[in-house]
Amino acid sequence: MKILGISGTIIGAKTAILVETVLKKMKEKYPDTEIEMLDLREYNIEFCDGRNPDLYNDDTKKMIKIISDADFYLIGFPIFNGSFPAPLKNVFDLVHPAVFRHKVMGFVANGGTYQHYLVVENQLKPIAGYLRSFVAPSYVYANGEHFNAANEIIDEEVLSRIDALAEELIIMQKGLAIKKPE
Repeated sequence: MKILGISGTIIGAKTAILVETVLKKMKEKYPDTEIEMLDLREYNIEFCDGRNPDLYNDDTKKMIKIISDADFYLIGFPIFNGSFPAPLKNVFDLVHPAVFRHKVMGFVANGGTYQHYLVVENQLKPIAGYLRSFVAPSYVYANGEHFNAANEIIDEEVLSRIDALAEELIIMQKGLAIKKPE
């Protein structure tokens, strides 16, 4: 059972911290869970232009493979100008929709206002629905006030939601996992 945490931005640190915090909590609660982190800041991913995936650069092909090999996902993203960033949209464009089909997907997001949490509801959940993913009903949204100057999450309510999301993702994955043919 392998979860892939995706930090869907190429700038900033808070998104990766949110994703890593949920992954660590999952590993604490369920040590047999294999976790992997895909931080888009560490890759030079080309923009999707419809060509055969084999013709993209090595980083893009590596990213597609890492995502394809995961059993379920935790996707994190910052919210800029009321929307999620282009690098994450590019990931969804590059990876074939069948990769996400019938796989559990959960979300964490961060932004500058308390109202931006609606981006998860109005933009990411519909994309996950299109991809035919099983979407975790809960998600975590944090804004700048939930972090200290060292970018540590300090808000107890956010930490509680992180704990709940970690539990929910594991329960959903175990309950909805489809056996792959041998």
